[in-house]
Amino acid sequence: MTARIVLLIAVILAAAVAAALLYGSRSWRSGTRAMRARLEAARLPIESAGYDPTETDTLPVPVRRFFRAVLTEGQPMIAAAYVEHEGTFNMSDSGEQWKPFISTQRVIAHRPGFDWDARIAMFPGLKVHVRDAYIAGEGILFAKVAGLIPVMDMERDRELARGELMRWFAEAAWYPTALLPGRGVRWTAVDDSTADATMRDGDIELTMRFRFGADGLIESVRAESRGYANLDGTVEQLPWEGRWTDCERREGILVPTRGEVGWIFPEGYRPYWRGRIARIEYELAR
Repeated sequence: MTARIVLLIAVILAAAVAAALLYGSRSWRSGTRAMRARLEAARLPIESAGYDPTETDTLPVPVRRFFRAVLTEGQPMIAAAYVEHEGTFNMSDSGEQWKPFISTQRVIAHRPGFDWDARIAMFPGLKVHVRDAYIAGEGILFAKVAGLIPVMDMERDRELARGELMRWFAEAAWYPTALLPGRGVRWTAVDDSTADATMRDGDIELTMRFRFGADGLIESVRAESRGYANLDGTVEQLPWEGRWTDCERREGILVPTRGEVGWIFPEGYRPYWRGRIARIEYELAR
C-alpha cells in the first residue's frame, strides 16, 4: 500500500469521525430544544406579588434569617432561571476519576422542573453528553458518548422522579423565592441552625434538611434517603447532600456560586459533583 493510499484512507476516516461527531452534537442539541419545550409546556402561572418580609414572621428563626439575608423587600418571585456551570465530575463509583464538565440548565419554579445539559470531557476531543431532568413529574437521566452512543439510560420510574425533584429542591438556593411558604413549602424547626422543609409536586412529597451558617445562608441540604444505582443494577437508599459556598449578589439576589454534591456511604461522605456558576439569569414574575 502506497503512502498516498494510506494518507487517503486516514483523511477519509478523519472526515467520517468528524461528520459523526457533528451529527451527534446537532442531534443532541435538537433533543435539548425538544426537552426544554416540554419543560415550558408544563409551566404554570406564578403570582407576581413581591417578597414581603412579614410573610416569614412565623417561620423558624434560621429560615427567617435566611430570607432576610438573601432577598430584599418587594423582590419579584423568580419564575425561571438559566444557569451555566463549569466544574468536575467524578466518573468512578469507588475511586477518584474527576473529569471536567460544562453545562447549561433551564429551571422552572412552577410547576417545579429543570433540564440539565452537560458535556463531560472523558478524553481530548471526546465528550460524554449527559441529560438530567425533571419535567411534569417525570425524572429523566441518560448519557451518550459524543451525543450518539448510549452508555446510560435510567428507568423512568417513580424513584427516579423522586430523586430528580430532590435535586430541584436542593438547588433552590439558586432561586430562593421558590422556598417561601407562599410557594407551598412548609418549614419545621430542628434547632438554631437547622430546619426541615417539605414540599409536594403531584403525588411526590419530600422533606429535606436545610442547615444554615452564622451568616444566615444555606450551607447544606440533605435528604436522608435517595435511590443510589449500584453497578449491578440494584438500587439502595442512601443519604445524599448538597453543600453551597461563595455567595454573591446576582440580579440583587444573594446566591451560592460554588457547590459540591455527594452520597453518604457507611464509610463516609463521597462527593461526585463539584462546580461553580459561570452565569445565572432570572426571569421574574410581573
